[in-house]
Amino acid sequence: MRKTATRLRFAGALAAALMLGGIATGPAAQAGEDHGKEPTLADLAQRHGRYFGSATDNPELVDEPYKALLGSEFDQITPGNGMKWYATEPQQGVFDFSQGDEIVNLARANRQKVRGHTLVWHSQLPGWLTEREWTAPELRAVLKKHVQAEVRHYRGKVFAWDVVNEAFNEDGTYRESVFYKTLGPGYIADALRWAHQADPRVKLYLNDYNIEAIGPKSDAYYKLAKELKAKGVPLHGIGLQAHLALQYGYPTTLEDNLRRFSRLGLDTSLTEVDIRMQLPATEEKLAQQAEWYRDLTEACLAVRRCVGITLWDYTDKYSWIPAFFPGEGAALPWDEQLAPKPAYFALREALGGR
Repeated sequence: MRKTATRLRFAGALAAALMLGGIATGPAAQAGEDHGKEPTLADLAQRHGRYFGSATDNPELVDEPYKALLGSEFDQITPGNGMKWYATEPQQGVFDFSQGDEIVNLARANRQKVRGHTLVWHSQLPGWLTEREWTAPELRAVLKKHVQAEVRHYRGKVFAWDVVNEAFNEDGTYRESVFYKTLGPGYIADALRWAHQADPRVKLYLNDYNIEAIGPKSDAYYKLAKELKAKGVPLHGIGLQAHLALQYGYPTTLEDNLRRFSRLGLDTSLTEVDIRMQLPATEEKLAQQAEWYRDLTEACLAVRRCVGITLWDYTDKYSWIPAFFPGEGAALPWDEQLAPKPAYFALREALGGR
């Protein structure tokens, strides 16, 4: 039955694509709803009290058709790289926020909100940080200065921060990052406290991949979150990246997982969503992908404290997947020509649109 329903939905999506073609959009000002145009994904999500966003990156902003759709269909943006440590503190104590500022300014012009990404991560660190040995007091001071300088710079300009990104291994043990090896697991609580001191109003998240389903890695986050909350550490949410792949199966316990974090008093969000497949893309794979996009959206809508969904960029044209997973791709709801795919119409349907 599921396959039959999926094929019917795929056919409907193709028909809708032919009819709608270039969809008129305008979420930030609700232009779609005010002027009789099709409501955007953001418009539809707002009816549920959620946001619907996309990541973007600075080199893409010279692409005017891409930029126009980014500015109209979504009400939230995450900088893909411009706020990471290598970009913001390329030399020790020398800060450069120009890339993040460009995206914040774009979002402000479009009346979109910005998610800060990311303060503490084992990857994309500048050479000056990774190419020497640090004592614990030295690295603690460096980490505190970086976290607080960046959070202060974007104070009032971002609504949430991915404070610590990808802190655990798949088996639920701590990742052996320079921060963990030098400072121990307490670096996570410290980073959250320092970020809160720098901006007491911003929502602070831990963020990771492969934690959509209940399992060892998401259990580790659940245990840590419970401990942090018990100690009064300022943690407000868990970001589930949701980089999914058709060949590995859908995380069927996603809704239950979102719900258990909400019972801890935490928000959740799907922060980096894409659903890749082994190429070439086929009608059947695109239909399955659409079903998954629908299912994860419905899971978020079913849990009150799941506050929003962010695509990890919205078009295959700028997807990170082919470079990191050779032979895979077609992961996003718009194709390389910025045309909507069945996944786009599945998202609309899940959000209550046509």
